[in-house]
Amino acid sequence: DLVLSKEAINSIVTILDEDLLRAGADCVLLVDRSGNLIVNRGDPANLDVVALAALSAANFGATCEIAKLIGEEDFALLFHKGKNENIHFSKVGKNFILLTLFGRDISLGVIRLKTAKVSEDLVPILGGE
Repeated sequence: DLVLSKEAINSIVTILDEDLLRAGADCVLLVDRSGNLIVNRGDPANLDVVALAALSAANFGATCEIAKLIGEEDFALLFHKGKNENIHFSKVGKNFILLTLFGRDISLGVIRLKTAKVSEDLVPILGGE
């Protein structure tokens, strides 16, 4: 079990705010692989973020099984493009998923670059895995 201190949560919040929200993401969630919401930042646009966290973890788990079927160990990221809103999922260490919701005004490339940096910065805070 991982217990995060107030300082660790504050560090996570700072990283998400400075690297993703400042870059133009609408909402960012850090979720564990079981679907528990760890941190929610930004404007979730009236979303049920707890349900989104749980469904996203299930989606990531299902995709992991698809990866195994084609000979991959896992997929490190997922992306869903919508008409107005997009969602990028990326694995953070072994046990966490970073969900980034963003609109048409920011490119997928920027999100991918920013989430890669954020993931590197979060791993030590989340126990180094």
